[in-house]
Amino acid sequence: MSENMDELVQISREEQCRRETETLFNRLQLGDKRQQTLTPEDFLQIGPALKQQSDRPEKDLAHTFLQRLMILDYRARYIPVKQDSAEVCQFRHELDNETKESILDALCGSVEYCDPTPKPNVHPMDVQMAVFHCSDTFLRQNMITKLSQCQYALPLLVPDPVSKDIECPLWTFRQIRRSWKMTDKSKGSIMKSMPVCKAETPMVSFLRLGSASLSKSQLLNNLINERHSTFFHRNCPGSTKTRYLMDGVAEIAWYCPAGKPNDSFTDFIAFCNLHGDAQSFDKQRDILIEKASINVVLLPSLKRGDRSMTVISSLLDSSKPLICLIADNDSNPVQMKPGYYKIGLKDKSQSDASEELKGIIRNILSGSFDSFQLETLAQVSGIRVDEENEICQKGKAAALEITSLLQDMDVSKIKEKMLPCQGELWHEWSRITKQQYHLKGEIEKEKCKNQEKLEELRQRQRAASCSDFMELFINNLSSLPSNEKACFLKWTQILLDDLSTDDLARILHSYDKKWSEVLALKKDKSDQLKNKQTELEKISTQLQAATFGLEHIFREMGQIYEAHESLARGLNPGTMKWCDYPALAAELMISGHPMELMDGDAGHVPLTWISSLLDEVIKKLGDKRVFVLSVLGVQSSGKSTMLNAMFGLQFAVSAGRCTKGAFMQLVKVSEEMKNDLKFDYVLVVDTEGLRALELAGNTTLHHDNELATFVIGVGNMTLINIFGENPAEMQDVLQIVVQAIMRMKNIKLSPSCVFVHQNVTDIAASEKNMDGKRRLQEKLDQMAQLAAKEEGCDAKSFSDIIEFDVKEDVKYFAQLWEGSPPMAPPNPGYSESVQELKNTILSKASQSDGMTLSQFKHNIGDLWKALLNENFVFSFKNTLEVAVYRKLEVQYGNWTWTLRKELLTIENQLHNRIENGNHDMVELRYLYKEMSKTYEDVRKAMATYFDDKDQKEMLVQWRGRFEGKIKDIHEELVKALKRKLDEVLQQKNACKKLDKKKPEFENKLLQKSKELALQLKGKATNERELQEQFNHVWDGWVTELTADTEPIKDIKLQEDQLSILLELGIESSLIHERQKRGKYKNIANRGDYSEYDTRTKHKDPCEERQRSKDERVSKNTTTRQSDSVLGNIWKKVRNPFAKQQRFCFQEQQQIRSLIDKVYNQAESTIQGKPLATRGYSSTYLEEMAKNVEKQVKEFQSKQSYALKKKFTVDLLLYVFDATRQNILESHNQFKTNNDLQCYVNSKKEQFYVIFSSFCKGHSSAVVFAEMICDKLKDSTVQAVYDKTAIDLAGEMKCSFSPFNGNRMNLEKHVLESLAEKEDFKDYMNYIRHPREHVKTFIKEEVKKYIFTEHKDSTKSLLKKNVQDIQGLLSRALHKATEKVAQGEANINMWLEEFSSELKDQLTLDTICCQTFSDINKFDFLEEEVKKRLESIFEEITALPLDDLEKSRKRPDEILIDQLCNCCWVQCPFCRAICTNTLGDHSPDKHSVPFHRPSAVSGRHVRDSVELVIDFCTTSVASDRSFYPKHDSDETIPYKLYHTAGPEFESWKITADESKLIYWKWFVCKFQKELENHYKREFKGTGEIPSAWRKHTKQEAIKSLDEM
Repeated sequence: MSENMDELVQISREEQCRRETETLFNRLQLGDKRQQTLTPEDFLQIGPALKQQSDRPEKDLAHTFLQRLMILDYRARYIPVKQDSAEVCQFRHELDNETKESILDALCGSVEYCDPTPKPNVHPMDVQMAVFHCSDTFLRQNMITKLSQCQYALPLLVPDPVSKDIECPLWTFRQIRRSWKMTDKSKGSIMKSMPVCKAETPMVSFLRLGSASLSKSQLLNNLINERHSTFFHRNCPGSTKTRYLMDGVAEIAWYCPAGKPNDSFTDFIAFCNLHGDAQSFDKQRDILIEKASINVVLLPSLKRGDRSMTVISSLLDSSKPLICLIADNDSNPVQMKPGYYKIGLKDKSQSDASEELKGIIRNILSGSFDSFQLETLAQVSGIRVDEENEICQKGKAAALEITSLLQDMDVSKIKEKMLPCQGELWHEWSRITKQQYHLKGEIEKEKCKNQEKLEELRQRQRAASCSDFMELFINNLSSLPSNEKACFLKWTQILLDDLSTDDLARILHSYDKKWSEVLALKKDKSDQLKNKQTELEKISTQLQAATFGLEHIFREMGQIYEAHESLARGLNPGTMKWCDYPALAAELMISGHPMELMDGDAGHVPLTWISSLLDEVIKKLGDKRVFVLSVLGVQSSGKSTMLNAMFGLQFAVSAGRCTKGAFMQLVKVSEEMKNDLKFDYVLVVDTEGLRALELAGNTTLHHDNELATFVIGVGNMTLINIFGENPAEMQDVLQIVVQAIMRMKNIKLSPSCVFVHQNVTDIAASEKNMDGKRRLQEKLDQMAQLAAKEEGCDAKSFSDIIEFDVKEDVKYFAQLWEGSPPMAPPNPGYSESVQELKNTILSKASQSDGMTLSQFKHNIGDLWKALLNENFVFSFKNTLEVAVYRKLEVQYGNWTWTLRKELLTIENQLHNRIENGNHDMVELRYLYKEMSKTYEDVRKAMATYFDDKDQKEMLVQWRGRFEGKIKDIHEELVKALKRKLDEVLQQKNACKKLDKKKPEFENKLLQKSKELALQLKGKATNERELQEQFNHVWDGWVTELTADTEPIKDIKLQEDQLSILLELGIESSLIHERQKRGKYKNIANRGDYSEYDTRTKHKDPCEERQRSKDERVSKNTTTRQSDSVLGNIWKKVRNPFAKQQRFCFQEQQQIRSLIDKVYNQAESTIQGKPLATRGYSSTYLEEMAKNVEKQVKEFQSKQSYALKKKFTVDLLLYVFDATRQNILESHNQFKTNNDLQCYVNSKKEQFYVIFSSFCKGHSSAVVFAEMICDKLKDSTVQAVYDKTAIDLAGEMKCSFSPFNGNRMNLEKHVLESLAEKEDFKDYMNYIRHPREHVKTFIKEEVKKYIFTEHKDSTKSLLKKNVQDIQGLLSRALHKATEKVAQGEANINMWLEEFSSELKDQLTLDTICCQTFSDINKFDFLEEEVKKRLESIFEEITALPLDDLEKSRKRPDEILIDQLCNCCWVQCPFCRAICTNTLGDHSPDKHSVPFHRPSAVSGRHVRDSVELVIDFCTTSVASDRSFYPKHDSDETIPYKLYHTAGPEFESWKITADESKLIYWKWFVCKFQKELENHYKREFKGTGEIPSAWRKHTKQEAIKSLDEM
């Protein structure tokens, strides 16, 4: 019966416990989280700001506790609870009177209260344990780690709230390390650092038997840390009498000695505290007693027969020392026998009792004792260990498998053997890559040699990349499920740390000792300093070698990937394991793992790896927007600690070297914050410290500058972390920071910064803070002025460089620790400062759009490539900005095409109106009105494009310029059309005299044709006889009609040209000789102009050098005669171009420029003459010739040399020849428009048809229909061709790849075409006259498109336009017939109506209707016209496509106008053409992505025949110099090319490590042709590297895709 009762009582207790627990969890809003559903992701987010020390509702306690704990605020335990009702209870009735007696009665409780039983608050430790029970294994680990950092006791044995099963959360302790100092008499202080799980320490267990009035936990705290409540006790804020989850929990904490005399203990000691009455928790009590080195028992009293005597009796039987603390006993400490003590606590203060207890514990530990190791709890039976779950075990097994490969290895050799790709091979690769930007000597050869070395290093990396360790690691990473993978990574890091703990401690101790020696020697300025610094450097190297963590394994993954990827040309990467590495790393980064951005050991950014990694992140998340927050500061100034506290991250903060390089970590923005912020993640970049101890001198400065520039440039905001208040300490850092920010401004990046002063003693003193801020402002202004001098800028203050408010952007932080480490907890003031800073950051960030992940990726690449150059600003190339600008150029081309196409349509319409006599003048405002709708549509399209949210921030810099450019283009096109139409009107007016006579002549010809037909009616039997009769009389008619007019004669250009040359005083023999040789035709494309040089021949240095070689050769010959012969042969073979004097490169360029200038002026002169309206005059040639002569004389007056007369003759002949075609065509047009005889003869066929119709007896309507159709035929053909030309141009502009992009896209296709043809003359024409060559290319491509590739579609387009015109004419005929049918009709009215319908589309010459006044059946006339038009349209449709040449403006001409209206300025070094689509793109400098070897343009070494093979992009990265002009005495470093004059200053040439295969192939392919063309050689410094000759044409063409 009693057993049943006990069972019922037990069930009742469990049920009550269950209900109480459930109620507690519900009060904390954790009712649905009981199954461990809280994860780190729930708290590692950017959420709303934490309110410091504000009351929180009970339901928010759990989340607030965790949030504060994550930021290392130990007050997370003491969160005040907001009461639901007033705390002060009201009396049920008011006092009747306020006498002294009534108040006393009230005080004595004679008045009832409204709520005699208020609901108690939740116990703070219940909040902690509730969160613990609801957290998954990873959040538990984070939570316990943070509790440890807050110097709190940690749960060691935890009973389940309901089942009471005991769990040991061993896993949660795994990443906790404690450091302490032990004092050794022989060695002094020894620093130790160890994972708490591995440490073998004495352990003191504290138990309470029964109920005591004293607090055991408070007594424990006095032992460990009097200033901090390590163990929560009854007197802590928020403590309540009721608690549900702490009884039976055993907590553990450690005492860490600081190696000081006032240490409480000299050993690292574990203290365990079992909460509640130990008599009720047998299992926990027994475990602690068994594992303890010393057992301490607190009893209220001790009497025989007490229940507690059973426990005491068993403890006395144990060999473990025992200390009994008796609450109601006042005796002094008594040793009952060795190891057994009694202390009375009655009437003793806590401090006295703790001092007595300390003394006894120290005494016991001075002898032998049993050690305790946390890991051994896993072997205790009857308890559950969290590590035993399946997921954790699988992760551990996988980690053990890979770390087993490292057993028994020297720690400093592990990375070298197991991670070979990131060691010496990667460091050497990084060093050589940086060398590529500081080349000297024969730089292209050196560059090629370095490229081969780099490739060899990558091959060696690839060969070494298949270590068992890495293969096993990658297999686990790719095959394990996500939770197992997370456990595997945690275990791997734990096991790796275990491997290196002892070695690192030893090395750090050596480092600390040696560093102290170095500091002492620095003060004494000792001669031994250098030796000690060398020793320190060796220890630093050992430290780096022994440091081994996950980051090194991830780095190895990156290097394996880079090695394979760089050598994977032509291979299918899809089947290779290394291709999956970026995706694996991306998963880890998304899950919160820091990823290395810059390798601190090699000092290099692995761009290929980082780009691929971020590409994979983008694939998985989308191209999310991120706000990049970076941190910069001196070493060990608490940067990583600050970031960890701010965001709850876990950047490494261990002692020693700390962070090495730069790491990036994603922090998600919570959903509730996304409304305030315009980005999805904060990407935090943590960096190594500036002024690193391991580095020295100039290396330090360069490294720090590089790191600061990179970190500031890559971030939206940078935290500048300064340790302490002394500005002198931070002067170097500030100078680096200011200079980096100034560089950002110069390259149009706009980062922001916040200065953080850490470890400030009194942050509350506002006056002191303001003084500190003033000093900082002064220092920043001073640094800004220094940096401005360094960077060549004009800045007087820091605010001139960056928007900066010293009041808002400078923060002061309290010191991190509240007391002295290692037992000091974090300072709550520090956490408050961190939160205040976080709020400032988010406030500023809310005004920023951040950047997309792809922008971040591009920024990394752009900044790093620029940093490899010494001249950062001039080397920086924002590839993302370039890509956005290129797309904008394409859009700009589309917008301008829309305007141009509309103008072409308007031009055709107005041209027809003018020809039809419907327009006497064209006004600009009319044209603007006609264009208004299209222009407005384009403006709207521009606004939409520039307002695109993804690119708006970058596009805004060009918006004003492009809007202005479109406006200018619109005005330019309209004004150009006005000029063109004015010319048409002028020609029309010039032809008025002829036009007035036309109707008269046509009427006479019509009458004569009709009369002749009547005469011959019935006589002529066939068509041949009719033709003969008509031909017989036609010439007589023409003579009769044109008797009073003089025909316009043909011109004799050759005779006029000769006459003008003779008048200029040029001998006829010289003229004929130059004409006969014909060299003048190619004068513009010649490579060498030395034959025109009149200078006296002088000794050429090359000849002198060659002569000395010849003389040495001649000494070996047998006779003087053979010596002479061999010498001459040798000279010709070795230096075929040494005989004649040669102009230098710059002089050649000057002559070419003169020729181009003269040609352009001549062309402009002829185009400006009214040849088409007034005809040709020889004075035009005379004016042109005199201008040529004048230009040559002016040119020679400025040179140190003279040109032979034959140069002037050749130039004149060239100009005459170049303008000849234009003059002839214009004159022929004039003759066609103004010669009456030509006009009449052009009508012969038309009037023969009329004559033939009359002969056949056709009615007037039939003849009139034939006349109309005959007149419409030419106009219809012209309209169809004009429309087809515009449509074809539009089609090609939109869909034909060479024409549908920007200027650079066109350039790419031009180069591809040249490579396919392999014609050297074409190449030279392109190099010398790029614009003319591109025009030719466009013509050829259009021809190919029309006649071969898209012949059928062109015919279809032509047919469609024929059908459109056919429909137009059909409608016009019908409307005219319909209109005249409504009233009195005659042929004149019908013709007028018909013409009015065609006025915009077709021209219709005047028809004299006198002869056809008898026509009155207009339906019949309409049908006759339609019938004849059918045959005309069939004929037009069948016309050859060649006839498209007759369109008013051919497709190629339209496309040339559209595509060639861009920049054509050539690089001053290599003559590469600027590829900007805008003709005037100021203030942007000229640039081209694809420079050439300078030899392509004929550049050579001064006073030498050696061609220069260097690329500009290589030269500007080298340490070499050049002469800016041919007569310069001083050289300019290539790196400062922009200072060499306006021609150079207007260009931006960025150092480029791309292989530029195209021009290398060209130089090798056409080596001989180039040598013959420029009369120079590829030898000496200009010798072609052998590596260039390996490239094929296919590789060359493929390399164009890099553009």
